[in-house]
Amino acid sequence: MTSPFSVRGTPRFDRLLRKLTRKHPDLSEHFAEALVILSTDPYNSSGSYPIRKLRGMGQGEGQYRLRFGRWRFRYDVRGREVELSYCGLRREDTYRPS
Repeated sequence: MTSPFSVRGTPRFDRLLRKLTRKHPDLSEHFAEALVILSTDPYNSSGSYPIRKLRGMGQGEGQYRLRFGRWRFRYDVRGREVELSYCGLRREDTYRPS
């Protein structure tokens, strides 16, 4: 069975994930869970997941946020494709555009 949505990361996201995984081994578990959620329900239609649509964000800036404890994943949905744009620990600069 194929997933309704395909999930991919931007080059920036891939760099951040590699860097953070070296320092925080628990990130790989959260990322695996995030992939499952985003491939099935990135809009959180079921209301079961800690996903929010962020206000004031332009296209390609991570309009949605998925929260796992201290970890945040920002992403956009284009058609049937989810594009991850940021991952990081919850800090003041997590939601600021770079």
